[in-house]
Amino acid sequence: MATRQLLADLSRSFETAQWNVEIESMGGVDAARIVREGKVIDVIVLASNVMEKLESEGWIVPGTRSDVARSGVAIAVRAGLPRPAIASEEDVKQAVLGARKISYSTGPSGDHLKRLFERWNIAELIADRTVEAKPGIPVGQLLARGDADLGFQQLSEFIDVEGIDIVGPLPAEIQTITVFTAGISTRAAHPDGARSYVTHLVSPETQAKKQKLGMEAAG
Repeated sequence: MATRQLLADLSRSFETAQWNVEIESMGGVDAARIVREGKVIDVIVLASNVMEKLESEGWIVPGTRSDVARSGVAIAVRAGLPRPAIASEEDVKQAVLGARKISYSTGPSGDHLKRLFERWNIAELIADRTVEAKPGIPVGQLLARGDADLGFQQLSEFIDVEGIDIVGPLPAEIQTITVFTAGISTRAAHPDGARSYVTHLVSPETQAKKQKLGMEAAG
């Protein structure tokens, strides 16, 4: 889901008379599941650790994985709420402790937050105040409709979401970077088009679009 807007934009700039791109965006857990179910897919784009595993299982053509973009975790609040201090790890911990409801995703950013809660010894303390967004549901959506006050997710998933205010990225001392990787499926119906598309995703001319959406080139 973190790459859905980026892929939509880059697909428009890639499409030619020869190739048309159709994108199906969903949570990473669901995406990996349908790959393993053998669905005919040309290109897969997921977090790099998941892509490595899928290749080892025989679902991605060896040697076709290419890192597309890097994305960090950001913090947001429902629009109009006070913005907490987030300059340090302790600031973020206090923001979590002071929030009525905290939301995070089922993806890499959510896994990172759960590890932080354990490290801070507050996981049990805040258990009844945490809301894990279901796969495919943006944390920003939960914030906007009042289901949570403080949210954590990839920055790209917060950009242009109405009803929220982006506070900023996690401080460097607790930041985590997810690398999103593209690869050609062993079930690809159009391997030539898939190779051309992956080449486009990592080309230098896509850098400005990645930056606009809160990401960086991974190369």
